[in-house]
Amino acid sequence: MGQTNLRETEAPKISGLHPASAAVDHDNHEAEHENPLQWREINRVLFTAAAAGAIWFLGGARNPYITALGVICAIVGGFPIFHEAYENITQRRMTMELSMAIAIVAALAIREIFTALIITLFVLVAEILEGLTVGRGRRAIQHLIELLPSTATVRRNGTWIDVGIQEVAIHDEVLVRPGGRIPVDGKVIGGHSFVDQAPITGESMPVEKHLGAIVYAGTINQSGALEVRLERVGRDTTFGKIIEAVETAEKSRAPIQGIADRLAGYLVYFALGAAVLTFLLTHNIRSTISVIIVAGACGIAAGTPLAILGSIGRAAQEGAIIKGGLYLEKLWEVDTILLDKTGTLTYGTPELLEVCPARDVPAALLLKSAAIAESRSEHPIANAIVRKAVQLGIPYEDPGQFEYTPGQGIIASSGGDEIIVGKRQFLLEQRVPCDPPNRGIAGSEIFVARGGRFLGTLQVADTLRPEARSAMQSLKSMGLKTVLLTGDAKTVAEDVGGKLGVDEIVSGLLPEDKLHYVQKMIEKGHKVAMVGDGINDAPALMQASVGVAMGSGTDVARESADVVLIGSDLSKLVETLQSARRCHRTIMQNFVGTLVVDTIGVGLAAFGFLNPLLAAFIHVSSEMAFILNSARLLPPVSSANQFVRGILSQTPTAAN
Repeated sequence: MGQTNLRETEAPKISGLHPASAAVDHDNHEAEHENPLQWREINRVLFTAAAAGAIWFLGGARNPYITALGVICAIVGGFPIFHEAYENITQRRMTMELSMAIAIVAALAIREIFTALIITLFVLVAEILEGLTVGRGRRAIQHLIELLPSTATVRRNGTWIDVGIQEVAIHDEVLVRPGGRIPVDGKVIGGHSFVDQAPITGESMPVEKHLGAIVYAGTINQSGALEVRLERVGRDTTFGKIIEAVETAEKSRAPIQGIADRLAGYLVYFALGAAVLTFLLTHNIRSTISVIIVAGACGIAAGTPLAILGSIGRAAQEGAIIKGGLYLEKLWEVDTILLDKTGTLTYGTPELLEVCPARDVPAALLLKSAAIAESRSEHPIANAIVRKAVQLGIPYEDPGQFEYTPGQGIIASSGGDEIIVGKRQFLLEQRVPCDPPNRGIAGSEIFVARGGRFLGTLQVADTLRPEARSAMQSLKSMGLKTVLLTGDAKTVAEDVGGKLGVDEIVSGLLPEDKLHYVQKMIEKGHKVAMVGDGINDAPALMQASVGVAMGSGTDVARESADVVLIGSDLSKLVETLQSARRCHRTIMQNFVGTLVVDTIGVGLAAFGFLNPLLAAFIHVSSEMAFILNSARLLPPVSSANQFVRGILSQTPTAAN
């Protein structure tokens, strides 16, 4: 009947430095409060059912003493309904509890004791079912909290000791044994293992962890022991942010919830007005009471926030964190997707894609010479070249001399030979003849010479995310326009955009240019979602109708965004948009269904086709049908590991 209000429930809070500390407090609270309350409600239902059975068996209307006893039982059993109705009157709120209280009192006034008790029984049962359904969302938060260990094994004075998680500090060294949950976000400084990261990143296979790898709180270490240097703890971990986000999401309020509340109030006025009109026209008090009883809006009042919470949970399960119901509502309105390139559609890390030796030059010599020259450089392209040499098992040594000209290239020496690596013009300036550049490539072409001899070229480019192409196709199949916005050169942008099949490509943009493009689209009436990962994307993310940040992106991007893709998987964007649209469809189904049921029900009741008992049955069953319709969107309570994959708000990763 709407008594369980999602926006007024208290979610478990994260105490101190670590969410696990809240679990203890919350467990105690659960044991002391919620279980007794649930049993009290069940006992009230049993009491009311027994009273109704006794009145029916004894025939209360024929015996004044039994009638009086029945009235007392109805008042005792219906006390929560009357109490809620009284509070609504004092707050000048029109709710279904008030209309039900009026119906019960009216039934008692005309000595329909059995009818009054049955109405009370239906309402109490509906409240329990509604509370259990809504409670699924709240219990999911508790399941999240329980996934984190409450202790950690920390190095103290050269010895490993177990301490409470609240006692660990940044830069502490933590030991994670095989089979244990990782308690903190940090970087591996010793050991080798495979970690199940599904709770955080949604990856189905365990991820190998070695020196320098990032690990996340809440994930499971599978095989070997790991030594981890702590970088984030408590609220600052990816896991802590997820829990904090769930709490925020549970209390978030979308504009459509305000519409639902107003509509619920209007339906109550409609029911009372129809009841007055029915009595004036028919003078039939039973029909009048039936009109009051049959009309209900609790399926809207409770079903709307439940659908929003469920969709946020589903999105989290699918790897996206939405920062509130407002942004969920905006997501289902989006008609245009704007995408950054580097770090969003691509990994943002250059890879050596092709080794192109000159005639009669071994490919190994070309790559080895380039690796020698680049081994002292910190440039991402240099790292890509050295990384490829290591992968192929090509040995290289440090250069004897090293000279770097920014934006041009490197001159180094090895074994008495001068090695030149860089742009073609740089080699020509050093009097080294070389082949013309390949104008068809969409990346960087690196020219290499050794001892005055041109060895060939290396083609280095950013690589597309494997799911990017299918994600773009899915977005287009949903009727969404896709636009690539990038600061890269036109050739690079067109190559990436052409491979992905985006609808429009805009290249050579500065951060302010992206912002202006977003503003222009919004001024044209488009609902725009901007997807990006870098600092340069932050202004556009904030300006867009919905800003979507990649989880592997910068802190600024994640803070500026309304949605964060935890695993930086673009397919999660598609699933999140689909989840938002399902939420909208469900809410609309509840809206339309409630209006249809109320209209038909009031009409039947007014003409005497519904008695109060049947009216109460229709009211409660339709209400629960709409609430259960919304409950379909909730993630399964048993899927705590899946539910933790994401959930609303910013989600910084330890990688940054």
